[in-house]
Amino acid sequence: MTASVQDTRTDRLIRFGFLAAMLIFFALPIVYLFSTSFKTPDDVLQGRLLPEAATLKNYPNAFAHVPVLRMIWNSVAVALLSGVITLVIAVPATYATIKLGAFRRTVPNITLASYAAPPIIALIPLFYLLQTAQLMDSIPGLALVHGLMNLPVAFWLLKSFVSDIPAEIDEAAWIDGAGYWHTLFAVILPLIFPGILATALICIILSYNEFLFASALTFSEASRTITVGMSLFQGERLVNFGQMAAASFTGMVPIYLIAFLFQKHLVGGLTQGSIK
Repeated sequence: MTASVQDTRTDRLIRFGFLAAMLIFFALPIVYLFSTSFKTPDDVLQGRLLPEAATLKNYPNAFAHVPVLRMIWNSVAVALLSGVITLVIAVPATYATIKLGAFRRTVPNITLASYAAPPIIALIPLFYLLQTAQLMDSIPGLALVHGLMNLPVAFWLLKSFVSDIPAEIDEAAWIDGAGYWHTLFAVILPLIFPGILATALICIILSYNEFLFASALTFSEASRTITVGMSLFQGERLVNFGQMAAASFTGMVPIYLIAFLFQKHLVGGLTQGSIK
C-alpha cells in the first residue's frame, strides 16, 4: 500500500512538473512582451525581465506613431471575411471529394502539395491578379488571398469530419428525394457543425497572424493589418522595442479573446474529428 501511494505521489509530481514546464514555456514570451511594453530604451538594452524604471509612455506613443486600432480592426475584418470565403469553398469541395468521389485522389494531393510549397511562390501571380481585379490594397482583396491560401488547411481539417459520417445517411436522404445540395445543407452541415466551427477558428487565427501577403498587397492605412504595423516601429537606425511591444500586446487581445471565448468549441470540434 505504501509503495502504491508513493508511486501515485511520484506520478502526480511528474505530471505537475511537466505541466508547470509547459506553462512557463508558453507564458514566458507573453510575460516578457508585456514587461517590455513598460520598459524604457535603456531597460530594453539591458535585457532584464522586469523593467527597472517602468513607464506608461510606450502605449500612447505607439498609438500616436502608428494607427494601431485601425490596423487591428483591419486584421479582424480580413480574418473574418477570409474565414467565410474559405468555408464557402472548402465545405462543398470536401463533401464532393469525400462523399461523391469527385477527384478523390487528385484533390487531396493537390491541396497538400500547394500547402507544402513556399507561399512566396504565389506572391507575384496573386499581385497581378489582384491588380487586374482592382482589389489591390483593399481589405476584400487581402481577405480573398487569405481565404484561398487557407483552403488546404480547411480541406484536411474537414476531411475527417465528413469521412466519419456514415454513407447510409447520404443514401437515405437521396432516396427521400433530396439532391446533393439539399443533402449537404440540411443533413450534413448540422452533423459536422463542430468541425466547421473549429476549422473557421483556425483559419481566422492563421489569417490574423499572416504577414507576407499583408505586407506585399497592402500599402495604405485603410487596409494594412496589425502584423504589418509592427514593422513600422523599426527606423533606419533605431527600433522602438517598447512601443512595438505595446502595440504587439494590444494586437494580441482580439485573437486571444476569440480563442478564449471559443476554446470549448475549438477543442471539442477537433477532438470529435479525431475520434473514429
